[in-house]
Amino acid sequence: MMWKYFVFVFLVGLSVITTQAQTPPAVDMITADALKTKMAANQPVVIIDVRSSEGYAASTTTIKGAIHFKLRKLKYRLSYPPLKDVPKDREIVTYCACPKDQASIAVAKILQEGGFKRVRVLQGGWTEWQRANGPVEPRAKT
Repeated sequence: MMWKYFVFVFLVGLSVITTQAQTPPAVDMITADALKTKMAANQPVVIIDVRSSEGYAASTTTIKGAIHFKLRKLKYRLSYPPLKDVPKDREIVTYCACPKDQASIAVAKILQEGGFKRVRVLQGGWTEWQRANGPVEPRAKT
């Protein structure tokens, strides 16, 4: 009977290890007010706009200083400027216009997998930024 106990403990332990290996890295969030404070203090932060092509095209503005990337092309773009030139320890904030920040979270995970250590998601994304009266600028014409 004792061997059954050891087999059970072994399988439970294996299950925990497998689950932990499949768990994606956690993504930190930042509020619009906290990002506004960083920007006002001129703290170095890279802001990445990952709104859909349609959402980006329909908008006349973007968060001040933001760079727009398509989610599906981001992993490829990590090897090219401007992302290639961003220090791995620089703070990066991603945002989208998704109801639950899904695209921002997906991009944050890609950046983490690419070696970036300080990646955060703007909680509430573009909608929350507008509500908080965060600084914006005209979006780049595409």
